[in-house]
Amino acid sequence: MDLLTRAADALWNPWLLGLFLVTGLVYSAGSGFFQLFGLPLWWRCTVGSFFRREKGPVVGLSSLQALAAALASTMGTGSIAGVAVALTLGGPGAVFWMWMSAFLGMMTGCGEKLLAVQYQRPGPGGSLQGGPMYYLRDGAKLPVGAALFSLAGIPAALAGGNLVQSSSIAASLEAAFGLPRLPVGLVLALGTGLVMAGGMGRLARVSTALVPLMALLYLGGGLAVLVLRAQAVPQALELIFTCALSPSAALGGGCGWTVSQAMRWGVARGVFTNEAGLGTSAMAHGSARVDHPGRQGMWGIFEVFLSTLLVCTVTALVILVSGVFDPLRPGSLTGAPLTAAAFASALGPAGRGLVALSLLLFAFTSILGWSCYGRQCLFFLTGGRGDRGYQVIFLLCVIWGAVWESEGVWQLVDLCSALMALPNLAALLLLAPHALRQLREFCRFTSI
Repeated sequence: MDLLTRAADALWNPWLLGLFLVTGLVYSAGSGFFQLFGLPLWWRCTVGSFFRREKGPVVGLSSLQALAAALASTMGTGSIAGVAVALTLGGPGAVFWMWMSAFLGMMTGCGEKLLAVQYQRPGPGGSLQGGPMYYLRDGAKLPVGAALFSLAGIPAALAGGNLVQSSSIAASLEAAFGLPRLPVGLVLALGTGLVMAGGMGRLARVSTALVPLMALLYLGGGLAVLVLRAQAVPQALELIFTCALSPSAALGGGCGWTVSQAMRWGVARGVFTNEAGLGTSAMAHGSARVDHPGRQGMWGIFEVFLSTLLVCTVTALVILVSGVFDPLRPGSLTGAPLTAAAFASALGPAGRGLVALSLLLFAFTSILGWSCYGRQCLFFLTGGRGDRGYQVIFLLCVIWGAVWESEGVWQLVDLCSALMALPNLAALLLLAPHALRQLREFCRFTSI
């Protein structure tokens, strides 16, 4: 594992994290910071469509179904546990850099989803498939990069999208209710298998039902905490901004945090909570049937806004206003236990229950989303051969993860994510002129 750790660290810090920011800046500046100045358009194309009845496509998914399928994996345990880890390792300033990463990542996500639809291809059973492997091969003319992305995507799905999530669910249910891990794993595998049997279409239908429920549950609980501790919110926001630029000045130098630590953990958390630049959620959006590729790009912007700028910000603020987290003495709590303690500080035992239930839903939908991502990577490499074997292995990993502590898997997850991100970011930079032209065309297309 030491070798995996060194390899992952060499790729991620600081080179790959910097490349994420550069890619987001290229798309942001090239579009005239559309995520800000084009807000009326992308808001109308996304949130505005919630109030219109969307006619289902004959082939492929609707835009909203594709978003739900993407959010199923994006809004994972990182939204609850990962933000807490970033705070304890990078300090309150990490939240500011998470925001900066997400602000630029909104346009990276836009470009990804636009290109995923632009280069989508027919899939099995009359479906549509798109994603980094297709725009790498057909758009950027990088077939080796497409193969590398797909090869790395399969172990990433089995490890980070499966073992880690299953272990997290089983551990939380064991701690909260004393449920034995093996039966939990068997039930998870059964539910996952039923969804996998229906492919991306069934995932989209299940996600459309679960994602709004879990988002409203978690955000509602978080906002309740912030209302109860409203007097502490301005101080928390001030702490975030001052620590981002000068932790020692803000906290008297007592904690040892630095600006580089805040940037490192804030940017990393932004990347892992919205997956903009990683390329994974683009595979869900690539299954959408829309009238113009730019329309799915609008949902790419909204996805980053919801998963990071909204959900993760609520998590961070709840922790900072709770009184459980002391910036001068971070203490032993971190991850999901820190988030649960923060909710409980204002809501009592109901707060811990809410976090446990949210963690269960977030992790389960992540398993469902990643099950389809791994299948799409395998389909690209083999044309569908080996799919049944992949499904069996994936379900066995669900059970294995439930009964096994998976901390050591994170090194493999980090390395696989880096090997997916590198070719994807290269393609996004090469195809930036084309994607930005498509975005401008869509703006004209919508007469805005």
